[in-house]
Amino acid sequence: MATSASRCGIRHVVLTGRPGIGKTTLIKKIHKVFSESGVEVKGFYTEELRSGGQRLGFDVVTLDGNRGPLARIQDSESGGVSHKRSFLVGKYEVKLGSFENVALPTLRIPKNAQPGTSNGSCQVFIIDEIGKMELFSQTFVTMVRDILKTPNYTIIATVPVPKGRPIPFVEEIRNHQQTQVFTVTMENRDHMLDDIMRTVHTAVGYEH
Repeated sequence: MATSASRCGIRHVVLTGRPGIGKTTLIKKIHKVFSESGVEVKGFYTEELRSGGQRLGFDVVTLDGNRGPLARIQDSESGGVSHKRSFLVGKYEVKLGSFENVALPTLRIPKNAQPGTSNGSCQVFIIDEIGKMELFSQTFVTMVRDILKTPNYTIIATVPVPKGRPIPFVEEIRNHQQTQVFTVTMENRDHMLDDIMRTVHTAVGYEH
């Protein structure tokens, strides 16, 4: 389900839904449509790392094929006291340096298109996802805000379903006046792609 499609000035698309519902699968389909049409898209998606049926963590994968660890199950056998700061989400330790080294270069705005100005060309950024793990990086937050402020730039992102205390930056993205939110469910996930691409077409003038 999407928020009102009649809203004018929509420039960004956000997918939300429970874990495992298919948000990343939709993101990959969106990227495939763009790629087959010769439209350049930058950004990244996240992928589970599994072994023997167990989830060991998550990788960040850029759309041009670079990969690095995003998070791993915290090592409970390390022992002793570590003076190195850890970034934890549940049982997972976020590999902040790896995330920033792999993902952030894909979100860099060219010098001729500084935030708040337009160079006349469109650019689409895929960000899967904007969640607790990624938000340990303040540089990531700043870069996403800069994209939001740059005319002709479009973000297609995934965000978690609200649960417990709201995540302020996620709510900022979700409630942005130029954002349309799609809630992915078991019932609609297989036929949502066309609705999303129609919204993107309105935002960037892309012919689907």
